[in-house]
Amino acid sequence: MGAVDARAVGAVEIRGALARLRRASGLPVVFGGLVEAGRRQVRISELSGTATPALSALAVAPGNGLGGKAVALARPCAVTDYSASRQISHEYDGPVAAEGLRAVLAVPVVVRRRVRGVLYGALRSARPLGDRTLGLAVQAARDVEQAWVVREEAGELLAAARPDPAPAAGDVRERVREAHAALRALAPRVADPALRAELLEACDLLTAGAAPAAAARLAPREVDVLAWVAAGATNAVAAERLGVTAETVKGYLRSAMRKLGARTRGQAVVAARRAGWLP
Repeated sequence: MGAVDARAVGAVEIRGALARLRRASGLPVVFGGLVEAGRRQVRISELSGTATPALSALAVAPGNGLGGKAVALARPCAVTDYSASRQISHEYDGPVAAEGLRAVLAVPVVVRRRVRGVLYGALRSARPLGDRTLGLAVQAARDVEQAWVVREEAGELLAAARPDPAPAAGDVRERVREAHAALRALAPRVADPALRAELLEACDLLTAGAAPAAAARLAPREVDVLAWVAAGATNAVAAERLGVTAETVKGYLRSAMRKLGARTRGQAVVAARRAGWLP
């Protein structure tokens, strides 16, 4: 994914998180943006509930104002009365006052130990925002973080699955199988249905399409387990990657073997490949 595409995707994720935060919290104003490439400043690009353009495209430098403090510390920050607060610097009092904001919170989106963006929520009255509101804002930031991490991991896995100019055929197959297993393990961790569907579509690309209608109908978790078995994982390793117990893995494996008419793990993998469930 290129830099432009990554920023566009990131902006969409910020926008969606802000919409969910506003609905869940009842905050009248929410806004946010991404850290600009090559710089640590945040550019405010997504706004909801604002009455003026004062905050639009505002560049927030690290350490400055509430959002800059959240970026510098990589943790949530909040003030009850922005213009009167002694906890922050006041480079952005003008835009904040123009919008009529008083109580404000800022939560950084931290992806792989790097701040990638900031979510803000605000009231037009000077009163505490409360633990519930702050908790909802933190969860919204984590949703963006999760989506970002999954997209990056998916991109890395798909890139790893692409063959070298002249690789050995066996190496290519193993790479594809490992990527397929890892993508299937990622999918259940994704709360966003659209993003989860994208990951499963990527899995279909690696298997050259869905299983034929006449094939045994395997449950998603049965395919997940078989994917890790095909990649050479033990039950314990498959359980760790899928976030379940080893006994649960055994149960899914037994069920898949029964549906595929297989007596061994190896036979189950071969049958699943022939049916189009695995690459």
